[in-house]
Amino acid sequence: MKLPTLDDLGPLEGRSVLVRCDFNVPLADGEITDDFRIRAAVPTLRRLVDAGARVTACTHLGRPAGRPDPRWSVEPVRRRLAELVEGVELLENLRFDPGETANDPEFVDRLVDGHDAYVNEAFGASHRAHASIVGPPARLPSAAGLLLTREVEVLTGLRTDPARPFVAVMGGAKVSDKLGVIEALLDVVDALVIGGGMCFTFLAAGGHSVGASLLEPDMIDTCRRLLDGPRPIHLPVDITALGPGGRLFEPEAGGEVRQMGVDLPEGWMGVDIGPGTAAAFGDVIHEARTVLWNGPMGAFEDPRFAAGTEAVARAMAETRAFTVVGGGDSAAAARRFGVTKAMDHVSTGGGASLELIEKGDLPGLEALRGAPNVV
Repeated sequence: MKLPTLDDLGPLEGRSVLVRCDFNVPLADGEITDDFRIRAAVPTLRRLVDAGARVTACTHLGRPAGRPDPRWSVEPVRRRLAELVEGVELLENLRFDPGETANDPEFVDRLVDGHDAYVNEAFGASHRAHASIVGPPARLPSAAGLLLTREVEVLTGLRTDPARPFVAVMGGAKVSDKLGVIEALLDVVDALVIGGGMCFTFLAAGGHSVGASLLEPDMIDTCRRLLDGPRPIHLPVDITALGPGGRLFEPEAGGEVRQMGVDLPEGWMGVDIGPGTAAAFGDVIHEARTVLWNGPMGAFEDPRFAAGTEAVARAMAETRAFTVVGGGDSAAAARRFGVTKAMDHVSTGGGASLELIEKGDLPGLEALRGAPNVV
C-alpha cells in the first residue's frame, strides 16, 4: 500500500504542521502508567521540528463523551511529551468536542485552521472515521508519519508476503470479537494457535465440557466449521482452572487452583492454558518463520494465571522467526514480561491492527491516499 510520506510534504521550514497522534495512554491517579504510545511518536515529531516546522500535536484520551472532563485532560501527556521532545504544542483532548467522533466538517475546519500540512501518526485510531483522522487530508497536503508507515508495511506484509511457515497466536475473551480476523488469517496462515477465553468455545465445539468457563454457545457451530477447515488449529491440551468460590484478581477470596485436562468439572472455570499447552504452543512458535501474536492466553493480570501468557511471550522473544505483537493486551503483556525489545514489531494499535489484517485498509489510510498532494 503506497501512502504519502513526510518527504512528500516538501520543505517544512517555517510551515505549521498538524500531527494527529495516538496518545491514548493508561492513567492512574492522574499519572501515566505506560508511555509507549507517546515514545513511539517521538521520531516523527523530532524530524518535523528539526526540519524547521512549527508542530502542533493532537490526540484523544479516554471517552469523555463529547464534553470537557478534567479526568481526561491531556495535561499529564503534555508534561511527558515536553520531556521527550521540545517545541511541540499539544492541543486539549479532541473528544472534548462532539464534532470529533461525529466527523463534523465545522470541527475539521477549526482543527486545520492556520496549518499548512497534516501528518497522521495515529495508527491506533486510524480504523475510526473521526474528524481528526479523515478530515484534514481532504483539506491539507498530508502524509503518514514514520510509525504509521511502519505499522502498515509490517501488517499488510503479513497478508501478502509472510515468510513461511506463518503462525498466528490468538487469545482474548470472545470468538465473536475476533471472528473476522480469524477467518482472514485462516486464508493466509499455515497454522492458527488459540488460547485465552475464546479457546473454550472451540473446545466445546470439539465435544469437551468447559465447566464454568467463558462460553459463547451461539458461536459453537462457527468454531466447529473453522475446526473442520483445511488449516490446522492448535487448541489447549491442558488448562489452569479456578475452583468454585474463587474469584479472579482476588486470591484472598479462596478457591482452589488446579491443572486439569480439557474437560472441566461443573463449577470450575478455565483461566489460563496449562503447562503442557504452553510447551506445545512454544514448539509451534519456534518452528515458524513468521509469528503474529494477538491476545493473552489467560487472565495474566492475576499472578496465579500469568504463566501461559508469559510462556508465549518468552517463546516469541526466543524464536528466530519474524515476530509481530498485535497491540492491545498482547503489547501490555510483552512489556510486563520484559520482552518488548526482543520483538521485531510491537503494534501501537489493537483494534486498528486487527482491522487492517482483516480488511486490508483503514479509513485513515484511505483518507491519506486521497490528499491533495497525492498524484
